[in-house]
Amino acid sequence: MLPNDPPTKPQAATPTHHDAAGQLRALGWSEHFADQATSAALAQTPPVRITQVHRNTLHIQGVDLDTIIPSLQGVTVGDWLLFDKEAPRNSQLLSRKSLIKRRAPGHDRKEQLIAANLDTAFVVTSCNNDFSLARLERYVAMAHEAGVTPVIVLSKIDMTREASAFAEQAQSISPQIAVVCLDARSPEAIELLRPWCQAGQTVAFLGSSGVGKSTLTNSLAGNEAIATQDVRASDDKGRHTTTGRQLHILPSGCAVLDTPGMREIQLTDVSIGLEETFADLHALKQNCRFNDCAHKTEPGCAVQAAVASGEVDVPRLQRWLKLVAEDAENTKFLANRKLRDRAKNKPEKSVTKYDSKK
Repeated sequence: MLPNDPPTKPQAATPTHHDAAGQLRALGWSEHFADQATSAALAQTPPVRITQVHRNTLHIQGVDLDTIIPSLQGVTVGDWLLFDKEAPRNSQLLSRKSLIKRRAPGHDRKEQLIAANLDTAFVVTSCNNDFSLARLERYVAMAHEAGVTPVIVLSKIDMTREASAFAEQAQSISPQIAVVCLDARSPEAIELLRPWCQAGQTVAFLGSSGVGKSTLTNSLAGNEAIATQDVRASDDKGRHTTTGRQLHILPSGCAVLDTPGMREIQLTDVSIGLEETFADLHALKQNCRFNDCAHKTEPGCAVQAAVASGEVDVPRLQRWLKLVAEDAENTKFLANRKLRDRAKNKPEKSVTKYDSKK
């Protein structure tokens, strides 16, 4: 270069295959998604993950890519897209390996997508007045239905002398579910959650406001990037600090989803999830005399027989019956609504009359 020549602009290094693979793996890319596209398609429309959903835009990340694009219908945080740089709205949604959803609050009973492509759902609750076994069962059923591993996390054990009692209640949901007791601000919290937070994994913290979800996300990230607030002393209920679902990519290569608090969890289309969450009751019902047994006063009811013998806890039975009825009602309502919407949007067939005079 001659002395008077302008300095050349340094060229961005093209990521090697190893670097690109590492970036994608840190975002949660796996064979499940790679098998859905050819090498040519992946080169032309690179894979990106939705890390945040705004009202009219999506935040996406990929290999050396971190940008905002217009919203797409039917997607949620955690989804993978084959990104069309020329026409972002034409980006292709890849088939999900898991999807957590609920019936949205309100009278219209719309279906709300919470998160996609999770591996583990940390269901977080505090060891205080916020603890609710019924709410935990709802979260666990949602996770089971989605094919996501539920882990119950009991926080704020430093503020109670009865942590073991809370843990015993939580474990009563299922002996197969891991129950972790921790202080979200302690260094030990990271080690306790590490088995589920390996590189390439995607985890989410679900629970009410104020139970420590954002604090735990900060602990795993090693910073205080997410604002937190104290709970109300009167009832141990938290204030909404996180207002949107956001996927954080940690230096360890694990993706962590922090979610706003959800106290109202209306179930829909979770029959399999309820079977897994209440596996003991589901097994008992197979022995009832009648296939349509309501498990109340019918003769030959194996469930009621187990209640009489003390094998089944009455409150647990009542919660199960309530959730089964709620799920059936909401699922039927949404199915009928989809049929009505489909009929409404179906184009009318045009009929050309035959003119015999022609």
